[in-house]
Amino acid sequence: MSILLDNIKKESSKRGYSLRKLNDLAGLKPNIIYSWAKQEPSLTSLQKVADVLHVSTDYLLGRTDQMNATSSDKKVADILDDETILAFDGMEIAEEDKEKLREYARFIIEQRQRGNK
Repeated sequence: MSILLDNIKKESSKRGYSLRKLNDLAGLKPNIIYSWAKQEPSLTSLQKVADVLHVSTDYLLGRTDQMNATSSDKKVADILDDETILAFDGMEIAEEDKEKLREYARFIIEQRQRGNK
């Protein structure tokens, strides 16, 4: 498998996304990410995937090890993605609610990265 697909799988897995879910979140045609095993992605499609994963296209392509996330943003994403949110105010948090928290945190991080504080 290509470095590109390996990196996409690794980063999407960290965030709890299947490739199908990532494909949908990026707004791509069905199964487009899977097609990258045999053909080069368009720059636009690759950028959409990188945006969802909060990494650079260079990182996905294996050109750099730097993901382009600030260390504090990375720590927040790691905490949320590592399933450390178990309870709040003494009550267990449902998996559906955990996913909503993850999505909201990713949204906030994305807004910060784009300069919309």
